[in-house]
Amino acid sequence: MVGYTSEWRRSLDDPPAFWIDAASAVDWTVPPQRALDERDGGWTWYPDASLNMSVNCLDRHVDAGRGQAIALRYHSAMTGTRKDYTYRQLRDRAARFAGALRDLGVGRGDRVLLYLPMTPEAVIAMLACARLGAIHSVVFGGFAATELAVRISDARPSVIVTASGGLEPGRIVEYLPIIRKALDAVPGIVRSVVVRDRASVPGSASDLEGSTEGVGWFDWDALVAAATPAAAVGVASSDPLYVLYTSGTTGSPKGIVRDTGGYAVALAWAMRNIYDIGPDDTMFTASDVGWVVGHSFIVYGPLLAGATTVLFEGKPVGTPDAGEFWRVVQDYGVKAMFTAPTALRAIRRVDPDLDEVPEGALRTLKTLFLAGERLDPETWHWANNGLGVPVVDHWWQTETGWPICANPVGREVLPAKAGSTAVPMPGYDVRILDSKGRDVTGTNAGASSPEGNIALRLPLPPGTLTGVWGSPDRFREAYLTAFPGFYATGDAGYIDEDGYVFVMGRTDDVINVAGHRLSTGSLEEVLTLHRAVAECAVIGVHDELKGQRAAGFVTLKAHEDIDHDRLEAELVALVREHIGPVAAFRDVTILERIPKTRSGKILRKTMRQIVDGEPYKIPATIEDPTVLDALAVAVRRVAEVDSRPLTGLGADRATRH
Repeated sequence: MVGYTSEWRRSLDDPPAFWIDAASAVDWTVPPQRALDERDGGWTWYPDASLNMSVNCLDRHVDAGRGQAIALRYHSAMTGTRKDYTYRQLRDRAARFAGALRDLGVGRGDRVLLYLPMTPEAVIAMLACARLGAIHSVVFGGFAATELAVRISDARPSVIVTASGGLEPGRIVEYLPIIRKALDAVPGIVRSVVVRDRASVPGSASDLEGSTEGVGWFDWDALVAAATPAAAVGVASSDPLYVLYTSGTTGSPKGIVRDTGGYAVALAWAMRNIYDIGPDDTMFTASDVGWVVGHSFIVYGPLLAGATTVLFEGKPVGTPDAGEFWRVVQDYGVKAMFTAPTALRAIRRVDPDLDEVPEGALRTLKTLFLAGERLDPETWHWANNGLGVPVVDHWWQTETGWPICANPVGREVLPAKAGSTAVPMPGYDVRILDSKGRDVTGTNAGASSPEGNIALRLPLPPGTLTGVWGSPDRFREAYLTAFPGFYATGDAGYIDEDGYVFVMGRTDDVINVAGHRLSTGSLEEVLTLHRAVAECAVIGVHDELKGQRAAGFVTLKAHEDIDHDRLEAELVALVREHIGPVAAFRDVTILERIPKTRSGKILRKTMRQIVDGEPYKIPATIEDPTVLDALAVAVRRVAEVDSRPLTGLGADRATRH
């Protein structure tokens, strides 16, 4: 670890020198002479430089003689479609669609909202916006009209690019009625809507022409056919590339602003050094372009590296079975795969012995990367041992855009530790602060720090957020004021004696039981030790005596047949054995599914509101709203049959608004 540690140390001791060296991996129209400009409590990376992201992702590879290399491999488990795009083909399509947007009046600095399924048009539209210097804002296809309207009102796009609809297992989601309803709610902002027809989904631009006052509806194919390719526009390094809204499960969503130059440099460094991906390697990121993972490691990162990226439309199970991810790896010779722990847990639940992995399917796979939520040690061991592939748990956020902590396998493979996201990446000075903001990271030299708030010393490295769209004050209030001089991650955890970071959960997920602070992550680790448990969530529920107590919710592995009373007793005993009686753990509810967002994050706040009988709002990011209904029914059943009611939940209290 000595080699990597010295490099990380250099990035903290002399950030300008480190990041000006890293900038050589990017093609600039005006190369940077300075790496960092700090003033008025803020910072800007490469303040004197300019570039174009689309050129860096596409044109430069074509110009280097790699136009016939495969850039994008589209694999739809929903329709059975497979299609490859070379770098030349992807460049030409992005340039032509950029011309179509230009013909609609889109230019540098204008916003374009993308509301698309996981099809090649999503990638093409993102790169086309970057070519023009326009700012794209991708909204997950299928978001409700009210949530879409909030984002339109905030970003104020002149154009929306969409499709007739998206496909989910067992259902079709029609996008056009949602968009029309959103436009009616916030009139006078959007001038044009471009629609890509999908044969399997009803609806087209012609159906809606004239239906919304002041809005023109255009067919993608017709618009592109009439357009000429657009030339790439050089933009300042500090110019926004995109605005990506946080999930909005608490309060109104924040539009995270990502710059162009710093992001390009950070991703170029990450692709080489974290993911070990370069030209002609294939990376499969099983996510969605509506999330930051899709932006960074389906689209921009792999294409900056000159690699092949797999665009996957489907689910880890049910499209058609739990072996689909592994067949994608086999069919495309994937070297690095990236997904969320929730995807692995879904596979583990229905295929615990990995019988669905085709023989020899993983021969090309060198590393499996996981992020997006906490990876419990049991799932880590199951994947690491069962797949026979190194599993790297790493940690980052929508706000940071690339990993805060990881195992830099392209630089130096560090020993793995179950439950840890490994070590900080360059530019990230990770600190543990107590509730009063005191730095307790190094209180015990050579020993683990106490568990506390994880914060990042300022300035943040390139590629991280540069602000919140339209609201500098909100940026400061949300991230910079809690601990002056630090960025507050909102996560809690500790750093061990070897410098490995353990992220135990969100700070608002800490349960206070009679003055004892317990992390949900610690309790969930224990529950997953039971052989029958596939997945679990722990929340803090109201307790009149102790303030809060921990309640567990579990799903069972496929074909597990265990008496529920016996399971509850065994889980309670496990928690008492590993955590102690201080947890006051006695409540276990068995569910078919845990409520989650589409990106796999457990909806703990909503779960707590339901269990405590409070009014709740269905989050726009929820994967399946019916799971909340099933949770409410299960909780009521517990309250009715148990002499120790879980909470005071009444049949009429779990209302929605």
